Amino acid sequence: MSFLSRFLVLSRYQALPGNADPEASPQLKKVSDVNFKSLNIIMVSNSISFSDIENHWARQFIEGLMERAIVSGLPDRTFSPNTNLTRAQFATIVSKAFPTPDKQTYLPFADVPTTYWAAPAIQTAFKRGFISGYPNNLFKPENKITRVEAFLALVSGIFDANTAPPTNLVLSNIYQDSTEIPNYAKSAIALATKSEIVVNYPKLKLLNPAGNATRADVCAWVYQALVYLKRAPKIPSQYIVTIGKTPPPPLPTVQVSHQREFRAAWVTSVWNIDWPSSAKLSTEQQKNELLKILDRLADMNFNAVILQIRPAGDALYASELEPWSAWLTGTQGKPPQPYYDPLEFAITESHKRNIEVHTWLNPYRAKVSSKTPATVSPHISVANPECVYAWGDQLWMDPGIPTVQDRTYKVILDVVKRYDIDGIHFDDYFYPYPIAGKEFPDSKTYNNYRSQGGKLSLGDWRRENVNSLIKRVAEGIKSSKSHVKFGISPFGIYRPGQPPGSRGLDTYEELYADSKKWLELGWVDYLTPQLYWRIDETAQSYPMLLNWWVANNPKQKHIYAGNNLGLLDGNKWTVAEINKQIQITRNLDKKLALGNIFFSMKSFTDNRQQIYDNLKATTYANLALVPAMPWLKGNPPPTPTGIEVKKVANNYVLSWNNSAANNICSWTIYQKNGNSWKLMRILNGETAEIAIQPGTYALCAVSRMAVESAGVVVVISQ
Repeated sequence: MSFLSRFLVLSRYQALPGNADPEASPQLKKVSDVNFKSLNIIMVSNSISFSDIENHWARQFIEGLMERAIVSGLPDRTFSPNTNLTRAQFATIVSKAFPTPDKQTYLPFADVPTTYWAAPAIQTAFKRGFISGYPNNLFKPENKITRVEAFLALVSGIFDANTAPPTNLVLSNIYQDSTEIPNYAKSAIALATKSEIVVNYPKLKLLNPAGNATRADVCAWVYQALVYLKRAPKIPSQYIVTIGKTPPPPLPTVQVSHQREFRAAWVTSVWNIDWPSSAKLSTEQQKNELLKILDRLADMNFNAVILQIRPAGDALYASELEPWSAWLTGTQGKPPQPYYDPLEFAITESHKRNIEVHTWLNPYRAKVSSKTPATVSPHISVANPECVYAWGDQLWMDPGIPTVQDRTYKVILDVVKRYDIDGIHFDDYFYPYPIAGKEFPDSKTYNNYRSQGGKLSLGDWRRENVNSLIKRVAEGIKSSKSHVKFGISPFGIYRPGQPPGSRGLDTYEELYADSKKWLELGWVDYLTPQLYWRIDETAQSYPMLLNWWVANNPKQKHIYAGNNLGLLDGNKWTVAEINKQIQITRNLDKKLALGNIFFSMKSFTDNRQQIYDNLKATTYANLALVPAMPWLKGNPPPTPTGIEVKKVANNYVLSWNNSAANNICSWTIYQKNGNSWKLMRILNGETAEIAIQPGTYALCAVSRMAVESAGVVVVISQ
């Protein structure tokens, strides 16, 4: 597919879904008045799902029209599926969707001047028979189109005027509100119903004829009209009204499950530690290297990757807020050539492998070394140099300045809204690690706070600066995409003496990170204390510290221990040590220690001390989904439908309906052995069939929240 065919250029007549009126959307009010040069060719990729349709009932219908360039989204990559459609917007959609011969001559409407943004579309839709006007030669383009008007328009345009309505169809037997259908529309509704154009959400038997049609409604109906015309493949949906079809008897179901566990590795971009391994790699080399990392994770049955995308106020993804990272191309601000978006690529390829993508961003670090390439606009050190201080060989943002707080928040929410990520992740860098004999140079910011009546001590004020960002980010993520998880991996010791006998850096006093508070108040979905010590290190014992963290978790959030692979040497640090640490974590699963994250991927890539071979063959030999998080309120998806078994040559093929519209991101297949069920495969959500041997199986759907449906039992005999 070419570049141009994969992107929709939003110009004067293509700014909103269905060529909506730019005046209807404040953020696009000026779009129609600028040319391509000043607009810089605003584009929305069809390959990226819009943030507000991911779990929407009409997602597949909307995406089906997007693929055909019939509708498009907003520049912020939202779609507004529940917004009511105007008559002008409706005319624009049908004029694109149905390139049919003209049926009548256009007579200009008095309220549609030739300069009106949708005038060409209204003229086209009228000539093709899809729309009509009101008395006094009016069209009323800004009126909301009702559901019954939309059905009338579709039927008028698709069918010949002499097409007879079905005589054996009784609307009162189909719709509970059939008495609300106007007499003049009953024949058209009957014809639309018979042709399976009607899609009713949320209740199949409620037509709601007088209600206003939403963008999602119209997308579903237009798509179904294309299906009727054999111009689009069928989409399975429980909301399509079907007549005279007796569904097959349901297959039996069973409740099945397995031991969930979060399994991930940090993939570090800074200093080219993990990926990319060099800033001199070509685009193809970068992609191939990342694919090898993901394949290696999948081979170990890992289910998540913690991918560093903002090491120091830069971006390993397409951003208008911060410059391209020098760790990617060798020069800050320089995009990869040939161009691609590394994060979009990573998400697509990870999800193919049933691997979650948690994007790792450093909130305050601005530069890791004076030896790295120079910063360029819009890097914060260039845009707001007063907010950045030299700290040793580094540059560090001042967490107490509102500009810094706002910038970090905007960067994070930009990633959440524009990308199909599964999580946002911070590590242990807040205020910088201390330098002996030096004080972080934020006295001006603190004195300004005090002069305005602030009462907090310097330490409490610094902690409050960090706390307010954590809380704000947590709330912003959930208000934007409730399924996106928020996790932090603080230093493994909260404070010396907590637990008793522990010694080490006091991150509460030195980094101003009150990680215990974030856990106690439930701001994070998971916490990953960096437990980078051996089991036998008395003052920092792995089990001692892990037990303390799980005991200080009143909101019952998940604890995923952070494990250190960087010191594997076969002497003090062995693969046996790592396996014991994993087992210690598993032994605390009832206390919500539900997985491990390993630093870093390089040890697996290099197979240091055969760690990759060992974990693949032993500790992680069995598959596992990530643990579900009950507080995210994930409901089980519908059980799989359309299940069929066909014999192909000497093999059997199990197939089912693929319906991403029902919030299904993957499928699990269990096999029955005696009286028990074992997880056999995890398949990505795009899969709809699998070769299988005779036996008894259970097929489950898995939602974005990692909640499984009941399993549909399938018995395949020889």
